[in-house]
Amino acid sequence: MADQIYVGRRKTSVARVILRNGNGKITVNGKDFEQVFPQLLSREDILNPFKVTDTVGHYDTIVNVTGGGTTGQAQAVRLGIARALIGLNPDFRPALKVEGFLTRDPRMVERKKYGRPKARKRFQFSKR
Repeated sequence: MADQIYVGRRKTSVARVILRNGNGKITVNGKDFEQVFPQLLSREDILNPFKVTDTVGHYDTIVNVTGGGTTGQAQAVRLGIARALIGLNPDFRPALKVEGFLTRDPRMVERKKYGRPKARKRFQFSKR
């Protein structure tokens, strides 16, 4: 059977995640995930779904992530991994839901409005 692709999104980042039986190797965009995410917080974010479900080292993870910055990408990967784990074993759902790993964070950057330098910032007001 072909591998199932699960999608995780955050801000403008989109992560496509594939889980396979293996020894816990995580590959992001063809590189080891420690190279792509040098910050410890981002790496922990990615590994959290595995820790919560006690599956650290059980699955090889292949990730393709685009858009946004490192934090948004890491959180998109986290959502994709959580969805993939549920696809493999639906019993993981309650544990992941309690931790909040299944919630798609809807916050996006507000668009810039015309007549203003940014979305809400205004040019300096001059009375005279």
